[in-house]
Amino acid sequence: MTTTNVIILVAFAVYMLIMIAIGFVYSKRTKNNEDYFLGGRNLGGWTAALSAQASDMSGWLLMGLPGSVYLAGTGEIWIAIGLLLGTILNWYLVSSRLRKYTIVAGNSLTIPSFFQNRYRDSKGVIKIVSAIIIAIFFAVYTASAFSSGAKLFATLFGNSTGGEMDKTAYLIGLIIASVVILVYTFMGGFKAVCTTDLIQGLLMLVAILAVPIVAYTALTWDQGFSQALVAKGVESPENYLNFFKNTDGTPISATSIISSLAWGLGYFGMPHIIIRFMAIKNEAEVKKSRKIAIIWVVLSLTAACLIGLIARGYLSQQLTDSSETAFIRLIQEIFSNNGVLIFIGGIFLCGILAAIMSTADSQLLVTASAVSEDMYKGVIKKDATEKKSLLVGRIAVVIVAIIAFVIALDPASSIMGLVSDAWAGFGSAFGPVVLLALFWKRSNLAGAVSGMAVGALTVIVWDYIPLVNGQTIYAATGLYSLAVGFVLALIVNVIVSLVTKKPDAEMIREFESIKNVEI
Repeated sequence: MTTTNVIILVAFAVYMLIMIAIGFVYSKRTKNNEDYFLGGRNLGGWTAALSAQASDMSGWLLMGLPGSVYLAGTGEIWIAIGLLLGTILNWYLVSSRLRKYTIVAGNSLTIPSFFQNRYRDSKGVIKIVSAIIIAIFFAVYTASAFSSGAKLFATLFGNSTGGEMDKTAYLIGLIIASVVILVYTFMGGFKAVCTTDLIQGLLMLVAILAVPIVAYTALTWDQGFSQALVAKGVESPENYLNFFKNTDGTPISATSIISSLAWGLGYFGMPHIIIRFMAIKNEAEVKKSRKIAIIWVVLSLTAACLIGLIARGYLSQQLTDSSETAFIRLIQEIFSNNGVLIFIGGIFLCGILAAIMSTADSQLLVTASAVSEDMYKGVIKKDATEKKSLLVGRIAVVIVAIIAFVIALDPASSIMGLVSDAWAGFGSAFGPVVLLALFWKRSNLAGAVSGMAVGALTVIVWDYIPLVNGQTIYAATGLYSLAVGFVLALIVNVIVSLVTKKPDAEMIREFESIKNVEI
């Protein structure tokens, strides 16, 4: 092992030990389910904002998005624009009202329990459906985080080149990433996850801002950026840097732009993000969190896109088959001259690790809450003790982590692809239900369950079943399943609600009381 690798490993080891130590500290403070799953509803503005956004972006922000921009140019930036719009709308429309409504609706600790309490579902049908959807799509989502960690390790310490990735190093990295994330999530619960996410969110921001600034300065010191791109094989920089053109000069299709912007719809249905809204301390902290989160997202998405563009002109080796490692390669080439620079580079690489861990831990925790609070204690054994329920939740964390590990075993798996599938599933299944539950008093249980089922099934059929000449509908049309699933789920929810029994007077009173609730 080289000296460079040893220095980077030391930086990684210190960082991981700190994360595990935080989990251990909070394991001593976790007394009940509300502590484990919502941190006692006592999050401050900074912690809530950075925890929500760090758990949102994942390794996708520092690997998947830069990799896409690296290959296709600024035409891929429409996804970032959609995500920015979705973030703003989510914080302004959903955060405060969801925080209030979950208190009024039986002090709901999870999204499925909020649905059950909101719609007076005495049989727990919506809880079961929600928990199943969470378990399925979070297994895929968590797999993307594990894969990101494995690719980080393989790129740094394996024998991978611009071509095929070192499979042995990938497997070792997958094991390490999975175990560390599992350990501190298992021990500390929600508060540990949010505290580590605060640290990780700040580290991600420093890394993602510093590296492109340094790289761009070095790259354009004695030449223009377009010249640098041409020197590295980009035939038409004017197309590569055009929001509305593909690299070959053809216009980006309306379908492609709509699909990219549709990513913003996913925010309304992301359990690991909107659960942060439920845990914020009070209205003042909600307003503070909103501003911090939006600034963080603007900076991080802009920087991630710039990383992809700058890496294309900076890197000495072109990454035709491993573009998702562009940020890693950029750090390696910039910070390589001496031990001090290598250690600084190692800290920035920890920013990638932070992005990966901050999402996976949140996803595992939400899955645990769905299984423990919603399925086990909510339906299977309603008289279960807090201790037994917590144990079931922690077992669920292990099981989902194992499933995600198996999904991520293939080194060729695309981080972008895994995130895209899970994002569409949650956005379509939960997004319309959350919005209608919060803002439409005529919405009822039949409509919510129907819309949820249609949203999830649409994504599965659209993305996985070859119905068009041996192709999936997505492959045949190029239209992102979230754009279709969200709209269909919304329409079905509204129609079924209107043709079935209207909510009773108590539900209407509760709905209308939210405007007078203070937190």
